Amino acid sequence: MPQQPLSLVVVVGSVREGRFGPSVANWFAEEARRFGRFEVNVLDLAELSLPTAMPPFGGRPADGTAAVQAEISRRLAEADAFVLVTPEYNHSYPAALKNVLDWFRAEWSAKAFGLVSYGGQGGGVRAAEHLRQIIAELHSVTVRDALSFHNAWDLFGKEGEATDEGESAAAAKRMLAQLDWWAALLREGRSRRPYPG
Repeated sequence: MPQQPLSLVVVVGSVREGRFGPSVANWFAEEARRFGRFEVNVLDLAELSLPTAMPPFGGRPADGTAAVQAEISRRLAEADAFVLVTPEYNHSYPAALKNVLDWFRAEWSAKAFGLVSYGGQGGGVRAAEHLRQIIAELHSVTVRDALSFHNAWDLFGKEGEATDEGESAAAAKRMLAQLDWWAALLREGRSRRPYPG
């Protein structure tokens, strides 16, 4: 009996004007679709009216934004796995990404995460390592292998394709294999009994 595809949400973590994140996220989403085990959709935080719908954690949302929050919650809750695509801002990840991680809780719990970072010489590695700590606190797991794009704007062509002769695609495939394993295991566990976290 064929297994039901896993639901993967690729989160674009930067909302800054002129950001490079969508190029990286869309490339990765295509690699995940090609992998063949995931139903993939992209959640771009910049397209969700986050400053009003999702004010700083603990703040009061603007009137009329409950529907946006409910839609985000639904998309996160239905996912089996997440890939966070993040730049590095001041040796860490963007505030918009932290905010959305804080606003929701049960939606993230007992699921698998992959990390894709990008930036200058450091490739966003410090941002990714900070995220590992946050994800553990959300009662979830990050896969060991991550992708980091050093001087990312030099590694993608005009059509959004990686230009490194398949090295990035091979790294993505390794990470996706780990994500597939963990996401399937955790989905089975959640179906058998509720996570006690």
